[in-house]
Amino acid sequence: MRLKTFSIHAQAAALFVLAAVLVIAPASLSGAAAKKTSSKPKNSDASDALFNGKELPKLRIEATEAALATAYTYNNEKKARSYYLVPYQTSALPNHVWKSMVEKAGYNTEDLPKTWDAYYNFFKDVQKKLREKGQRRVYGLGFQVTTNGNDPNNVMNYFMSAYGGSNIVDKNGKLNVDDPQVKEAIIKAIEFPARAYKEGFVPPSAINWNDADDNNAFHSKTIVMDLDGSISTEVAIIKKKDEYDDIITMGLPLSNDGKPIPSIVTNTGGMIPKGAKNVEVAKDFLKFLIQPEVCNEYLKVGLGRNIPAMKSIVENDPWWKEDPHRKAYVEQGLLGETVSEFFVFNPAYAQCRSEHVLPTGWADVILHNMSPQEAAEKAIARMKEIFAKYPIPS
Repeated sequence: MRLKTFSIHAQAAALFVLAAVLVIAPASLSGAAAKKTSSKPKNSDASDALFNGKELPKLRIEATEAALATAYTYNNEKKARSYYLVPYQTSALPNHVWKSMVEKAGYNTEDLPKTWDAYYNFFKDVQKKLREKGQRRVYGLGFQVTTNGNDPNNVMNYFMSAYGGSNIVDKNGKLNVDDPQVKEAIIKAIEFPARAYKEGFVPPSAINWNDADDNNAFHSKTIVMDLDGSISTEVAIIKKKDEYDDIITMGLPLSNDGKPIPSIVTNTGGMIPKGAKNVEVAKDFLKFLIQPEVCNEYLKVGLGRNIPAMKSIVENDPWWKEDPHRKAYVEQGLLGETVSEFFVFNPAYAQCRSEHVLPTGWADVILHNMSPQEAAEKAIARMKEIFAKYPIPS
């Protein structure tokens, strides 16, 4: 391809322009794309040229299991899974903490507890101390207890996983909400953030936030910490060195029983729609895109906001660990234990996300005075209705 005559940096900057020309759709299969791919073959089966040739064995070695699982989608017409996505980047939810605010409250970041509930309860104490010092409008926690956008779904999934509900959808696409452990995890994932909100440790406006509002609240120091996807929070102020250096990017605390919690990651990739006019050229382009040196340069142009789906990229380029924010991010979202989003196993979960079935439980508790148990039962009933529309044979 002519791309190879340009510098890697120039090639990376041109990737999405070329993708548009070649009719390659960047996607994470999180919403309608997942539904369409899994119900009818609306996207070209990439496995013929990419995944059954010499490229897939290398990609299988290089890419994380979570990234490959995202690419391996169920086709309802063929009644089989195949590779419909070429993954090249991934993202997770780190914790973002203002170091100066923690210290002003009289603590050090070393004081942060190591387990889930204790970790987030710590910021309630930080809020109390800051208010005693006259900061009346500061809140300890930036939880997205809303039903707008992607963030509340992501936060809900992380809380649910922390409480032992990571098997809510198994790898065969089966919904496991009748599993007592999963059901209890759903209840706890509704209860903890909703209680924090009702107790006044989350901004009152958070129930109406969109995906950008927690970032804005963090940058204005209205909240001490935020659990939010990628390090966009940090790179947005990278030119404000004092503030950039004041943020601590942290991975996840341990579960309440002291065990590591795998990070749920969203993997983005290139997808060729069925009927595209330049399919062979698009396939050639995707082969080019997943070359480690090309993918690396493309993601570095984005300042590390998203990270590679291939560990070797980070292991072979010190740039990813030279900055404390990037270092923490790749250690969590790439080098640490990760699992796929639940919708990769059944597109029904994508519809659950679109309807905010589980995050609505927070609103039911906060606005309608339901108990967490009642809110969970309501959400579970709706999930069962949705999953009944997307049967996947075992």
